[in-house]
Amino acid sequence: MDRTIVALLYDFDRTLCTQDMQNYAFIPSLGMAPGDFWAEANAFGRREHMDGILAYMYTMIRKSRELGVPLTRQSLNRCGRSISFFPGVTDWFDRLNRYGALLGVEVEHYVISSGLREIIDGSAIAGAFKEIYASEFYYDGEGRPVWPKLAVNFTAKTQFVYRINKGVLDVADDRTLNDSMPDDSKRVPFTNMIYLGDGLSDVPCMKMMRAYGGQAIAVYQAVNREGVERLLRQRRVDFIYPADYREGTELEITVKRIIRRMAVSHQLSEEHAGQLRRIRPS
Repeated sequence: MDRTIVALLYDFDRTLCTQDMQNYAFIPSLGMAPGDFWAEANAFGRREHMDGILAYMYTMIRKSRELGVPLTRQSLNRCGRSISFFPGVTDWFDRLNRYGALLGVEVEHYVISSGLREIIDGSAIAGAFKEIYASEFYYDGEGRPVWPKLAVNFTAKTQFVYRINKGVLDVADDRTLNDSMPDDSKRVPFTNMIYLGDGLSDVPCMKMMRAYGGQAIAVYQAVNREGVERLLRQRRVDFIYPADYREGTELEITVKRIIRRMAVSHQLSEEHAGQLRRIRPS
C-alpha cells in the first residue's frame, strides 16, 4: 500500500506570524512606521498601475538606497530572526508530523506567501517546510537585490497548489507542470490538502480546496475576526479558529481529525484498487 501524503499549505503573514514580516525589523531599520511604509508602497503601485507585490519590493529597494540602509540577502535573513509567531507555532509542525506517523501518514508542510522568502528563510521555523513559495529578489555578485526573481500575488498562489499536487516543485519547470497527468498518479491529491490562511488574500487557494475536495481553514486575531466570519458565512472556508496553534486547541484537534479522515479515505481507496487488481477477468 502506498504511503499516504497529507500536505498542509500555509500563508505566512498573520497566519503563522502576527503581522506582515517586514514590520518586525526591516521597516524599523528604515526609521519608518509600518503604516507609513505600506501607504507609500501602495500609493506608488496605484499611481504606476503596478502589481502590488512588485510595488512593495521596489519600494524596499528604493527606500533602502535613499536612506543609506544596506539591503542584502543576508540582511533580510537576519530580519527573519525578529519574527513573532502565534502561540504554539514553533512546535506545531513536529506535533503534526508525529501524529501523522502514528497513522502511517507522511505530513508535509509548505508556505505559499506574498511575503519575502529571504525573511522566511531566516526565521525559526524555516526548516519545517518541504518548500517555501514566496516573493524573492535576484541578487548581483555583491549580494544586492537587482530584480524580482519571483512575485507571488494573491491569484498567483494557486499555481503553487498545482505544483504540490503534481510534485513539480521547481518553479523553473513549467513544461512538466503543464504535462497531462492522470489523477491517480499525482503525488498529493487535492483531497489530501489542507490550506490555512487569514483572509481575502487567501480566497483563491481556499476556493480551490473547496472545489477539489481539500479543506480550507481561516485563522484570526481580534482585528480580522469579522472578516474571517464573513468568509465562513459565504462558504469560502470550511472552518475558522483563533490563531492559536498550541497543543489541545480546537484548531489542532480539527486538523488532526482531518488528517485521520484523509488517512482512512486513502487506505480504503488503496484497498479497493488492490481488490480490483487481484480479480482476474472472468
